[in-house]
Amino acid sequence: MQAEKDAEFVGAALDAGLRAARFSLPPSSEEFAASIEPKNVPAVFRGVLKGSAALSRWDPLYGGLDYLLEKVGPDVAVEAMMSNTGHVFYGDLRSHERVSILFSTFMQSCKSHLGHLNAASDSSKDKGIGKESTCSDKMCPARSENSEQLYLAQVSILNTENKDRSSLEVLKEDIQEPIFLKGKSFSSINFWMSRAHMRSSTHYDPHHNLLCVMAGCKKVTLWSPSASPFLYPMPVYGEASNHSCVSIEEPDYSSYTRAKYMKEYSERVILNCGDALFIPEGWYHQVDSDDLTIAINFWWKSRIMTEMLEHMDGYYLRRIMRRLVDTEMNKITQMSSFSHSERNNDFQSTDGLSGGQYFTPIKRHCSQPFNKVTNSDTSDKKGAALQSLKPCTLQALYELMSLVHNSVEAVDQNDRAESASQDTSVCQNNERKKTAADDSSLLEKDPVAKIILPVEPLELRSMLLAMVHTFPRTLEGLVLNILGPTGAEILTRKFDEMDQGSTPEEQAEFYKIFYSAFGDQYAAMDALLNRKELYSFKVFQSVLDQYLRVRVDRPS
Repeated sequence: MQAEKDAEFVGAALDAGLRAARFSLPPSSEEFAASIEPKNVPAVFRGVLKGSAALSRWDPLYGGLDYLLEKVGPDVAVEAMMSNTGHVFYGDLRSHERVSILFSTFMQSCKSHLGHLNAASDSSKDKGIGKESTCSDKMCPARSENSEQLYLAQVSILNTENKDRSSLEVLKEDIQEPIFLKGKSFSSINFWMSRAHMRSSTHYDPHHNLLCVMAGCKKVTLWSPSASPFLYPMPVYGEASNHSCVSIEEPDYSSYTRAKYMKEYSERVILNCGDALFIPEGWYHQVDSDDLTIAINFWWKSRIMTEMLEHMDGYYLRRIMRRLVDTEMNKITQMSSFSHSERNNDFQSTDGLSGGQYFTPIKRHCSQPFNKVTNSDTSDKKGAALQSLKPCTLQALYELMSLVHNSVEAVDQNDRAESASQDTSVCQNNERKKTAADDSSLLEKDPVAKIILPVEPLELRSMLLAMVHTFPRTLEGLVLNILGPTGAEILTRKFDEMDQGSTPEEQAEFYKIFYSAFGDQYAAMDALLNRKELYSFKVFQSVLDQYLRVRVDRPS
Protein backbone atom coordinates (compact mmCIF):
# COMPACT_ATOMS: atom_id res chain seq x y z
CA MET A 1 0.00 0.00 0.00
CA GLN A 2 2.85 2.40 0.86
CA ALA A 3 4.61 1.55 -2.39
CA GLU A 4 1.44 2.51 -4.28
CA LYS A 5 1.32 5.86 -2.46
CA ASP A 6 4.98 6.52 -3.27
CA ALA A 7 4.69 5.67 -6.97
CA GLU A 8 4.05 8.02 -9.84
CA PHE A 9 0.62 7.77 -11.45
CA VAL A 10 -1.65 9.43 -13.99
CA GLY A 11 -5.39 9.72 -13.31
CA ALA A 12 -7.69 7.91 -15.73
CA ALA A 13 -9.67 11.07 -16.53
CA LEU A 14 -6.66 13.35 -17.10
CA ASP A 15 -6.52 14.53 -20.70
CA ALA A 16 -3.41 13.31 -22.49
CA GLY A 17 -2.57 16.87 -23.47
CA LEU A 18 -2.37 17.88 -19.80
CA ARG A 19 0.11 15.21 -18.71
CA ALA A 20 3.53 16.36 -17.58
CA ALA A 21 6.23 16.17 -20.23
CA ARG A 22 9.50 14.42 -19.31
CA PHE A 23 12.98 15.58 -20.29
CA SER A 24 16.20 13.68 -19.63
CA LEU A 25 18.25 16.50 -21.13
CA PRO A 26 17.62 20.19 -20.44
CA PRO A 27 16.08 22.12 -23.34
CA SER A 28 17.55 25.38 -24.57
CA SER A 29 16.06 28.64 -23.35
CA GLU A 30 14.64 29.17 -26.84
CA GLU A 31 12.93 25.76 -26.88
CA PHE A 32 11.52 26.27 -23.38
CA ALA A 33 10.15 29.72 -24.26
CA ALA A 34 8.72 28.61 -27.60
CA SER A 35 7.29 25.13 -27.03
CA ILE A 36 7.16 24.28 -23.30
CA GLU A 37 6.19 27.36 -21.31
CA PRO A 38 3.37 28.54 -23.65
CA LYS A 39 1.53 25.20 -23.32
CA ASN A 40 0.93 25.86 -19.61
CA VAL A 41 1.42 22.16 -18.88
CA PRO A 42 3.88 20.80 -16.25
CA ALA A 43 7.26 19.44 -17.31
CA VAL A 44 9.76 17.29 -15.40
CA PHE A 45 13.49 17.77 -15.99
CA ARG A 46 15.55 14.83 -14.70
CA GLY A 47 18.98 15.56 -13.28
CA VAL A 48 18.99 19.09 -14.64
CA LEU A 49 20.66 20.46 -11.48
CA LYS A 50 23.59 18.06 -11.38
CA GLY A 51 26.86 19.90 -11.16
CA SER A 52 25.44 22.91 -9.34
CA ALA A 53 27.24 24.09 -6.23
CA ALA A 54 24.10 23.96 -4.09
CA LEU A 55 23.51 20.32 -4.95
CA SER A 56 26.95 19.22 -3.73
CA ARG A 57 27.21 21.58 -0.76
CA TRP A 58 23.74 21.44 0.84
CA ASP A 59 23.12 17.67 1.12
CA PRO A 60 22.42 16.90 4.83
CA LEU A 61 23.86 13.38 4.42
CA TYR A 62 27.24 14.79 3.45
CA GLY A 63 27.83 17.71 5.80
CA GLY A 64 25.34 20.06 4.18
CA LEU A 65 23.80 21.19 7.47
CA ASP A 66 27.16 22.35 8.81
CA TYR A 67 27.87 24.11 5.53
CA LEU A 68 24.55 25.98 5.60
CA LEU A 69 25.02 26.84 9.25
CA GLU A 70 28.40 28.39 8.56
CA LYS A 71 27.34 30.03 5.28
CA VAL A 72 24.33 31.83 6.70
CA GLY A 73 25.78 32.54 10.11
CA PRO A 74 24.46 32.26 13.68
CA ASP A 75 22.38 35.44 13.89
CA VAL A 76 20.13 35.42 10.81
CA ALA A 77 16.44 35.14 11.64
CA VAL A 78 14.02 33.54 9.20
CA GLU A 79 10.26 33.09 9.16
CA ALA A 80 9.04 29.51 9.57
CA MET A 81 5.62 27.91 9.41
CA MET A 82 4.47 26.10 12.54
CA SER A 83 1.60 23.71 11.91
CA ASN A 84 -1.28 23.13 14.31
CA THR A 85 -2.24 20.00 12.39
CA GLY A 86 0.82 17.80 12.79
CA HIS A 87 2.84 17.15 9.66
CA VAL A 88 0.19 18.66 7.36
CA PHE A 89 0.55 22.35 6.53
CA TYR A 90 -2.74 23.86 5.40
CA GLY A 91 -2.93 27.26 3.75
CA ASP A 92 -5.72 28.44 6.05
CA LEU A 93 -4.17 30.90 8.51
CA ARG A 94 -6.19 29.28 11.30
CA SER A 95 -4.27 26.01 10.96
CA HIS A 96 -0.73 27.38 11.12
CA GLU A 97 1.21 30.39 12.27
CA ARG A 98 4.30 32.19 11.07
CA VAL A 99 7.06 32.30 13.68
CA SER A 100 10.48 33.93 13.66
CA ILE A 101 13.34 31.57 14.33
CA LEU A 102 17.11 31.76 14.01
CA PHE A 103 18.28 29.85 10.96
CA SER A 104 21.03 28.37 13.12
CA THR A 105 18.45 27.06 15.61
CA PHE A 106 16.57 25.31 12.83
CA MET A 107 19.82 23.81 11.49
CA GLN A 108 20.72 22.49 14.94
CA SER A 109 17.26 20.94 15.18
CA CYS A 110 17.82 19.29 11.78
CA LYS A 111 21.23 17.97 12.89
CA SER A 112 19.60 16.45 15.97
CA HIS A 113 16.90 14.85 13.84
CA LEU A 114 19.53 13.49 11.45
CA GLY A 115 21.31 11.93 14.42
CA HIS A 116 18.10 10.15 15.44
CA LEU A 117 17.61 8.91 11.88
CA ASN A 118 21.17 7.59 11.72
CA ALA A 119 20.79 5.87 15.09
CA ALA A 120 17.55 4.22 13.94
CA SER A 121 19.25 3.13 10.72
CA ASP A 122 22.20 1.63 12.62
CA SER A 123 19.81 -0.20 14.95
CA SER A 124 18.02 -1.73 11.96
CA LYS A 125 21.33 -2.90 10.51
CA ASP A 126 22.37 -4.47 13.83
CA LYS A 127 19.14 -6.46 13.84
CA GLY A 128 19.77 -7.66 10.30
CA ILE A 129 16.91 -5.66 8.83
CA GLY A 130 17.77 -4.51 5.34
CA LYS A 131 16.18 -3.75 2.04
CA GLU A 132 16.81 -1.71 -1.03
CA SER A 133 16.25 1.95 -0.17
CA THR A 134 13.61 4.03 -1.91
CA CYS A 135 12.87 7.69 -2.20
CA SER A 136 10.87 7.63 1.02
CA ASP A 137 12.68 5.19 3.27
CA LYS A 138 16.22 6.41 2.55
CA MET A 139 15.52 9.54 4.55
CA CYS A 140 12.49 8.46 6.56
CA PRO A 141 13.14 5.28 8.59
CA ALA A 142 11.17 6.94 11.35
CA ARG A 143 8.40 9.49 11.44
CA SER A 144 8.55 12.44 13.79
CA GLU A 145 5.80 12.49 16.37
CA ASN A 146 6.54 16.08 17.33
CA SER A 147 3.35 18.06 17.81
CA GLU A 148 5.17 21.26 16.83
CA GLN A 149 6.09 20.86 13.19
CA LEU A 150 8.32 23.56 11.72
CA TYR A 151 8.81 24.11 8.02
CA LEU A 152 11.00 26.69 6.31
CA ALA A 153 8.60 27.66 3.54
CA GLN A 154 9.18 30.37 0.96
CA VAL A 155 12.16 31.89 2.76
CA SER A 156 13.43 34.52 0.35
CA ILE A 157 16.81 34.26 -1.36
CA LEU A 158 15.82 36.87 -3.94
CA ASN A 159 12.82 39.19 -3.88
CA THR A 160 12.70 41.82 -6.59
CA GLU A 161 9.81 43.66 -4.95
CA ASN A 162 11.33 43.85 -1.45
CA LYS A 163 15.06 43.24 -1.16
CA ASP A 164 14.93 43.68 2.64
CA ARG A 165 12.96 40.42 2.88
CA SER A 166 15.74 38.36 1.31
CA SER A 167 17.03 36.91 4.58
CA LEU A 168 18.96 34.11 2.83
CA GLU A 169 20.41 36.22 0.02
CA VAL A 170 23.88 34.86 0.80
CA LEU A 171 22.82 31.46 -0.59
CA LYS A 172 22.37 32.92 -4.07
CA GLU A 173 26.11 32.46 -4.56
CA ASP A 174 25.55 28.67 -4.61
CA ILE A 175 22.64 28.79 -7.06
CA GLN A 176 22.96 28.54 -10.80
CA GLU A 177 19.73 28.89 -12.69
CA PRO A 178 18.96 26.07 -15.16
CA ILE A 179 20.04 26.87 -18.69
CA PHE A 180 16.48 26.96 -20.03
CA LEU A 181 15.57 29.79 -17.63
CA LYS A 182 18.32 32.02 -18.96
CA GLY A 183 17.08 35.56 -19.46
CA LYS A 184 14.02 35.19 -17.20
CA SER A 185 13.18 38.09 -14.91
CA PHE A 186 12.46 36.33 -11.62
CA SER A 187 9.96 37.70 -9.13
CA SER A 188 11.63 35.69 -6.39
CA ILE A 189 13.86 32.74 -5.55
CA ASN A 190 12.89 30.90 -2.38
CA PHE A 191 14.36 28.34 0.01
CA TRP A 192 12.25 25.43 1.32
CA MET A 193 13.34 22.89 3.92
CA SER A 194 11.53 20.27 5.98
CA ARG A 195 13.08 18.89 9.15
CA ALA A 196 10.75 15.90 9.21
CA HIS A 197 8.26 14.40 6.78
CA MET A 198 5.62 16.99 5.92
CA ARG A 199 2.73 17.61 3.55
CA SER A 200 1.51 20.86 2.04
CA SER A 201 -2.14 21.44 1.29
CA THR A 202 -3.45 21.56 -2.26
CA HIS A 203 -3.02 25.04 -3.73
CA TYR A 204 -2.00 27.01 -6.81
CA ASP A 205 0.41 29.91 -7.26
CA PRO A 206 -0.09 33.11 -9.30
CA HIS A 207 3.32 32.76 -10.98
CA HIS A 208 5.10 30.26 -13.18
CA ASN A 209 7.20 28.07 -10.92
CA LEU A 210 10.30 25.90 -11.32
CA LEU A 211 10.65 23.66 -8.26
CA CYS A 212 14.18 22.28 -7.83
CA VAL A 213 15.05 19.53 -5.32
CA MET A 214 18.53 20.03 -3.91
CA ALA A 215 18.40 17.22 -1.31
CA GLY A 216 15.93 14.49 -0.38
CA CYS A 217 12.74 13.76 -2.27
CA LYS A 218 9.41 15.39 -3.03
CA LYS A 219 6.25 13.81 -4.36
CA VAL A 220 4.10 16.37 -6.17
CA THR A 221 0.47 15.77 -7.13
CA LEU A 222 -0.79 18.06 -9.89
CA TRP A 223 -4.21 19.19 -11.13
CA SER A 224 -5.02 21.42 -14.07
CA PRO A 225 -6.96 24.64 -13.34
CA SER A 226 -9.87 23.01 -15.17
CA ALA A 227 -10.10 20.53 -12.27
CA SER A 228 -11.09 23.34 -9.86
CA PRO A 229 -14.65 22.02 -9.40
CA PHE A 230 -13.28 18.79 -7.89
CA LEU A 231 -10.92 20.62 -5.52
CA TYR A 232 -13.34 23.14 -3.99
CA PRO A 233 -11.05 26.18 -3.85
CA MET A 234 -11.62 28.51 -0.93
CA PRO A 235 -13.78 31.57 -1.67
CA VAL A 236 -12.03 34.02 -3.96
CA TYR A 237 -12.48 36.81 -1.41
CA GLY A 238 -10.80 34.82 1.40
CA GLU A 239 -7.28 35.04 2.85
CA ALA A 240 -6.24 31.67 1.42
CA SER A 241 -8.25 31.78 -1.81
CA ASN A 242 -5.61 29.80 -3.73
CA HIS A 243 -6.00 26.74 -1.44
CA SER A 244 -8.41 23.82 -1.63
CA CYS A 245 -10.98 23.30 1.12
CA VAL A 246 -10.65 19.52 0.91
CA SER A 247 -8.57 17.82 3.59
CA ILE A 248 -5.77 15.77 2.05
CA GLU A 249 -5.79 13.20 4.87
CA GLU A 250 -9.47 12.88 5.79
CA PRO A 251 -11.54 14.30 2.91
CA ASP A 252 -15.20 14.85 3.76
CA TYR A 253 -16.95 13.54 0.68
CA SER A 254 -20.37 14.18 2.19
CA SER A 255 -19.66 17.92 2.15
CA TYR A 256 -17.45 17.94 -0.96
CA THR A 257 -19.15 15.39 -3.18
CA ARG A 258 -17.16 16.12 -6.35
CA ALA A 259 -13.87 15.63 -4.49
CA LYS A 260 -14.26 11.84 -4.72
CA TYR A 261 -13.22 12.20 -8.37
CA MET A 262 -10.22 14.47 -7.82
CA LYS A 263 -7.64 11.68 -8.05
CA GLU A 264 -8.92 10.72 -11.52
CA TYR A 265 -7.93 14.18 -12.81
CA SER A 266 -4.51 14.30 -11.14
CA GLU A 267 -0.95 13.24 -11.82
CA ARG A 268 1.79 12.48 -9.30
CA VAL A 269 5.46 12.97 -10.11
CA ILE A 270 8.44 12.10 -7.92
CA LEU A 271 11.36 14.48 -7.76
CA ASN A 272 14.69 13.20 -6.50
CA CYS A 273 17.83 15.17 -5.79
CA GLY A 274 18.80 17.09 -8.94
CA ASP A 275 15.34 17.01 -10.55
CA ALA A 276 13.21 20.04 -11.37
CA LEU A 277 9.49 20.48 -12.10
CA PHE A 278 7.89 23.30 -14.07
CA ILE A 279 4.51 24.11 -12.50
CA PRO A 280 2.60 26.63 -14.62
CA GLU A 281 0.66 29.38 -12.91
CA GLY A 282 -2.78 28.30 -11.74
CA TRP A 283 -1.96 24.59 -11.59
CA TYR A 284 -2.96 23.07 -8.27
CA HIS A 285 -0.28 21.04 -6.54
CA GLN A 286 0.09 19.16 -3.27
CA VAL A 287 3.60 18.33 -2.09
CA ASP A 288 4.89 15.57 0.18
CA SER A 289 8.45 16.08 1.41
CA ASP A 290 10.68 13.48 3.03
CA ASP A 291 12.79 14.18 6.11
CA LEU A 292 15.50 16.79 5.58
CA THR A 293 14.41 17.66 2.08
CA ILE A 294 15.76 20.92 0.67
CA ALA A 295 14.43 22.71 -2.39
CA ILE A 296 14.54 26.06 -4.06
CA ASN A 297 12.07 27.51 -6.50
CA PHE A 298 12.08 30.23 -9.12
CA TRP A 299 8.95 32.33 -9.61
CA TRP A 300 8.35 34.55 -12.62
CA LYS A 301 5.36 36.22 -14.21
CA SER A 302 3.83 34.50 -17.20
CA ARG A 303 3.71 36.31 -20.50
CA ILE A 304 -0.07 36.51 -20.46
CA MET A 305 -0.10 38.15 -17.01
CA THR A 306 2.68 40.53 -18.01
CA GLU A 307 0.76 41.64 -21.09
CA MET A 308 -2.68 41.96 -19.48
CA LEU A 309 -3.60 45.61 -19.29
CA GLU A 310 -5.26 46.65 -16.05
CA HIS A 311 -7.90 48.77 -17.74
CA MET A 312 -9.03 45.61 -19.62
CA ASP A 313 -9.60 43.52 -16.48
CA GLY A 314 -13.36 44.08 -16.47
CA TYR A 315 -13.62 42.82 -20.03
CA TYR A 316 -11.35 39.83 -19.36
CA LEU A 317 -13.47 38.92 -16.35
CA ARG A 318 -16.71 39.00 -18.31
CA ARG A 319 -15.17 37.15 -21.25
CA ILE A 320 -13.77 34.35 -19.08
CA MET A 321 -16.99 34.00 -17.10
CA ARG A 322 -18.92 33.86 -20.38
CA ARG A 323 -16.69 31.08 -21.67
CA LEU A 324 -16.98 29.07 -18.45
CA VAL A 325 -20.76 29.43 -18.50
CA ASP A 326 -20.97 28.42 -22.16
CA THR A 327 -18.77 25.38 -21.53
CA GLU A 328 -20.90 24.33 -18.57
CA MET A 329 -24.12 24.82 -20.55
CA ASN A 330 -22.79 22.65 -23.35
CA LYS A 331 -21.79 19.92 -20.89
CA ILE A 332 -25.29 19.74 -19.49
CA THR A 333 -27.19 19.96 -22.78
CA GLN A 334 -24.96 17.51 -24.65
CA MET A 335 -24.84 14.69 -22.11
CA SER A 336 -26.41 12.27 -24.54
CA SER A 337 -24.84 11.48 -27.91
CA PHE A 338 -27.35 11.78 -30.69
CA SER A 339 -27.23 9.26 -33.46
CA HIS A 340 -27.66 12.04 -36.02
CA SER A 341 -24.36 13.61 -34.98
CA GLU A 342 -22.41 10.77 -36.57
CA ARG A 343 -24.11 11.44 -39.89
CA ASN A 344 -23.74 15.19 -39.68
CA ASN A 345 -20.19 15.89 -38.60
CA ASP A 346 -20.37 19.43 -39.93
CA PHE A 347 -23.00 20.38 -37.35
CA GLN A 348 -21.85 22.73 -34.62
CA SER A 349 -24.13 23.49 -31.72
CA THR A 350 -24.98 27.16 -31.63
CA ASP A 351 -23.78 29.28 -28.78
CA GLY A 352 -26.79 29.47 -26.50
CA LEU A 353 -26.19 33.06 -25.44
CA SER A 354 -23.81 34.61 -27.93
CA GLY A 355 -24.48 37.80 -29.81
CA GLY A 356 -27.59 38.35 -31.86
CA GLN A 357 -28.31 34.63 -32.28
CA TYR A 358 -29.51 34.21 -28.70
CA PHE A 359 -33.26 34.48 -29.32
CA THR A 360 -33.25 33.59 -33.01
CA PRO A 361 -35.13 30.26 -32.82
CA ILE A 362 -37.89 31.84 -30.74
CA LYS A 363 -38.16 35.23 -32.41
CA ARG A 364 -37.61 34.06 -35.97
CA HIS A 365 -41.33 33.81 -36.69
CA CYS A 366 -42.54 36.84 -34.75
CA SER A 367 -43.13 38.77 -37.95
CA GLN A 368 -45.23 35.99 -39.47
CA PRO A 369 -49.03 35.88 -38.93
CA PHE A 370 -50.16 33.09 -36.66
CA ASN A 371 -53.19 31.04 -37.62
CA LYS A 372 -55.01 29.11 -34.92
CA VAL A 373 -55.24 25.38 -35.65
CA THR A 374 -58.85 24.42 -36.34
CA ASN A 375 -60.65 21.10 -36.48
CA SER A 376 -60.90 21.29 -40.28
CA ASP A 377 -57.12 21.82 -40.50
CA THR A 378 -56.33 18.72 -38.52
CA SER A 379 -59.14 16.24 -39.02
CA ASP A 380 -57.38 14.41 -41.83
CA LYS A 381 -53.89 14.68 -40.31
CA LYS A 382 -54.29 13.30 -36.78
CA GLY A 383 -53.86 9.66 -37.56
CA ALA A 384 -51.22 10.19 -40.21
CA ALA A 385 -49.15 12.45 -37.94
CA LEU A 386 -48.94 9.85 -35.17
CA GLN A 387 -48.39 6.93 -37.51
CA SER A 388 -45.40 8.67 -39.10
CA LEU A 389 -43.45 8.78 -35.80
CA LYS A 390 -40.77 6.26 -34.98
CA PRO A 391 -41.59 3.98 -32.00
CA CYS A 392 -38.99 5.68 -29.77
CA THR A 393 -40.36 9.13 -30.69
CA LEU A 394 -43.91 7.96 -30.04
CA GLN A 395 -42.77 6.71 -26.62
CA ALA A 396 -41.26 10.13 -25.87
CA LEU A 397 -44.55 11.75 -26.88
CA TYR A 398 -46.54 9.56 -24.51
CA GLU A 399 -44.10 10.32 -21.69
CA LEU A 400 -44.52 14.05 -22.25
CA MET A 401 -48.30 13.70 -22.29
CA SER A 402 -48.19 11.77 -19.04
CA LEU A 403 -46.14 14.54 -17.44
CA VAL A 404 -48.70 17.14 -18.46
CA HIS A 405 -51.72 15.12 -17.42
CA ASN A 406 -50.20 14.16 -14.09
CA SER A 407 -49.01 17.65 -13.28
CA VAL A 408 -51.82 19.88 -14.48
CA GLU A 409 -54.93 19.68 -12.35
CA ALA A 410 -58.44 20.39 -13.54
CA VAL A 411 -57.89 23.98 -14.59
CA ASP A 412 -59.72 25.62 -17.43
CA GLN A 413 -57.44 25.67 -20.47
CA ASN A 414 -58.18 29.31 -21.29
CA ASP A 415 -57.40 30.43 -17.73
CA ARG A 416 -54.16 28.50 -17.86
CA ALA A 417 -53.09 30.18 -21.10
CA GLU A 418 -54.01 33.66 -19.84
CA SER A 419 -52.03 33.18 -16.62
CA ALA A 420 -48.93 31.89 -18.39
CA SER A 421 -46.94 35.08 -17.86
CA GLN A 422 -47.91 35.17 -14.19
CA ASP A 423 -47.01 31.48 -13.75
CA THR A 424 -43.63 32.10 -15.29
CA SER A 425 -43.00 35.02 -12.95
CA VAL A 426 -43.92 32.91 -9.91
CA CYS A 427 -41.61 30.16 -11.13
CA GLN A 428 -38.76 32.66 -11.45
CA ASN A 429 -39.34 34.10 -8.00
CA ASN A 430 -39.19 30.64 -6.46
CA GLU A 431 -36.03 29.77 -8.35
CA ARG A 432 -34.32 33.00 -7.29
CA LYS A 433 -34.45 31.80 -3.71
CA LYS A 434 -32.42 28.74 -4.60
CA THR A 435 -28.65 28.65 -5.02
CA ALA A 436 -26.26 26.14 -6.50
CA ALA A 437 -26.10 24.38 -3.15
CA ASP A 438 -25.74 20.85 -4.42
CA ASP A 439 -24.00 19.02 -7.20
CA SER A 440 -26.95 17.21 -8.76
CA SER A 441 -27.30 17.82 -12.47
CA LEU A 442 -29.71 20.41 -13.77
CA LEU A 443 -30.66 17.83 -16.37
CA GLU A 444 -31.64 15.27 -13.74
CA LYS A 445 -33.99 17.79 -12.15
CA ASP A 446 -35.87 18.48 -15.37
CA PRO A 447 -38.03 15.55 -16.59
CA VAL A 448 -38.96 17.22 -19.87
CA ALA A 449 -35.30 17.86 -20.65
CA LYS A 450 -34.43 14.21 -20.06
CA ILE A 451 -37.20 13.08 -22.43
CA ILE A 452 -36.41 15.38 -25.36
CA LEU A 453 -32.59 15.33 -25.12
CA PRO A 454 -32.08 11.98 -26.92
CA VAL A 455 -34.71 12.68 -29.61
CA GLU A 456 -33.21 13.55 -32.99
CA PRO A 457 -34.05 17.14 -34.03
CA LEU A 458 -36.07 16.24 -37.13
CA GLU A 459 -37.92 13.54 -35.19
CA LEU A 460 -38.67 16.11 -32.48
CA ARG A 461 -40.06 18.41 -35.17
CA SER A 462 -42.36 15.61 -36.36
CA MET A 463 -43.42 14.95 -32.78
CA LEU A 464 -44.22 18.61 -32.11
CA LEU A 465 -46.19 18.88 -35.33
CA ALA A 466 -48.12 15.74 -34.37
CA MET A 467 -48.92 17.34 -31.01
CA VAL A 468 -50.13 20.51 -32.74
CA HIS A 469 -52.52 18.53 -34.94
CA THR A 470 -53.55 15.92 -32.38
CA PHE A 471 -53.01 17.27 -28.84
CA PRO A 472 -52.68 21.07 -29.10
CA ARG A 473 -53.87 21.72 -25.54
CA THR A 474 -51.32 19.23 -24.20
CA LEU A 475 -48.53 21.00 -26.10
CA GLU A 476 -49.75 24.33 -24.73
CA GLY A 477 -49.75 23.02 -21.18
CA LEU A 478 -46.34 21.46 -21.67
CA VAL A 479 -44.66 24.69 -22.81
CA LEU A 480 -46.50 27.08 -20.51
CA ASN A 481 -46.62 25.08 -17.29
CA ILE A 482 -44.36 22.03 -17.30
CA LEU A 483 -41.26 22.93 -19.31
CA GLY A 484 -38.37 23.76 -16.97
CA PRO A 485 -35.28 25.95 -17.52
CA THR A 486 -33.08 23.11 -18.79
CA GLY A 487 -35.86 21.82 -20.99
CA ALA A 488 -36.35 25.27 -22.53
CA GLU A 489 -32.62 25.50 -23.31
CA ILE A 490 -32.54 22.04 -24.89
CA LEU A 491 -35.75 22.64 -26.86
CA THR A 492 -34.47 25.88 -28.42
CA ARG A 493 -31.13 24.30 -29.20
CA LYS A 494 -33.06 21.56 -30.96
CA PHE A 495 -34.84 24.29 -32.91
CA ASP A 496 -31.43 25.53 -34.05
CA GLU A 497 -30.47 22.02 -35.17
CA MET A 498 -33.75 21.62 -37.03
CA ASP A 499 -33.14 24.90 -38.86
CA GLN A 500 -29.70 23.80 -40.03
CA GLY A 501 -31.30 20.88 -41.84
CA SER A 502 -34.21 22.86 -43.28
CA THR A 503 -34.81 25.45 -45.96
CA PRO A 504 -36.02 28.94 -44.94
CA GLU A 505 -39.46 28.07 -46.27
CA GLU A 506 -39.60 24.88 -44.16
CA GLN A 507 -38.46 26.81 -41.11
CA ALA A 508 -41.16 29.45 -41.55
CA GLU A 509 -43.84 26.79 -42.04
CA PHE A 510 -42.78 24.88 -38.92
CA TYR A 511 -42.83 27.91 -36.60
CA LYS A 512 -46.13 29.06 -38.05
CA ILE A 513 -47.73 25.71 -37.24
CA PHE A 514 -45.95 25.28 -33.88
CA TYR A 515 -47.01 28.63 -32.42
CA SER A 516 -50.56 28.26 -33.77
CA ALA A 517 -51.20 25.74 -30.98
CA PHE A 518 -51.11 28.52 -28.39
CA GLY A 519 -53.96 30.81 -27.48
CA ASP A 520 -51.38 33.54 -26.85
CA GLN A 521 -48.33 32.93 -29.00
CA TYR A 522 -46.36 35.69 -27.28
CA ALA A 523 -46.97 34.10 -23.89
CA ALA A 524 -45.36 30.94 -25.27
CA MET A 525 -42.35 32.90 -26.50
CA ASP A 526 -42.09 34.71 -23.14
CA ALA A 527 -42.17 31.37 -21.32
CA LEU A 528 -39.34 30.00 -23.44
CA LEU A 529 -37.24 33.16 -23.14
CA ASN A 530 -37.72 33.54 -19.40
CA ARG A 531 -36.84 29.92 -18.72
CA LYS A 532 -33.80 30.04 -20.99
CA GLU A 533 -32.55 33.04 -19.02
CA LEU A 534 -33.28 31.23 -15.77
CA TYR A 535 -31.30 28.23 -17.03
CA SER A 536 -28.38 30.50 -17.91
CA PHE A 537 -28.45 32.00 -14.43
CA LYS A 538 -28.51 28.56 -12.81
CA VAL A 539 -25.42 27.61 -14.80
CA PHE A 540 -23.82 30.94 -13.85
CA GLN A 541 -24.50 30.12 -10.18
CA SER A 542 -22.89 26.73 -10.67
CA VAL A 543 -19.79 28.23 -12.29
CA LEU A 544 -19.37 30.78 -9.49
CA ASP A 545 -19.67 28.01 -6.92
CA GLN A 546 -17.30 25.59 -8.65
CA TYR A 547 -14.51 28.01 -9.55
CA LEU A 548 -14.84 30.89 -7.07
CA ARG A 549 -16.84 29.30 -4.21
CA VAL A 550 -19.21 32.26 -4.36
CA ARG A 551 -22.99 31.97 -4.27
CA VAL A 552 -25.40 34.64 -5.42
CA ASP A 553 -29.14 35.04 -5.71
CA ARG A 554 -30.76 36.21 -8.90
CA PRO A 555 -31.42 39.96 -8.83
CA SER A 556 -35.07 40.94 -8.75
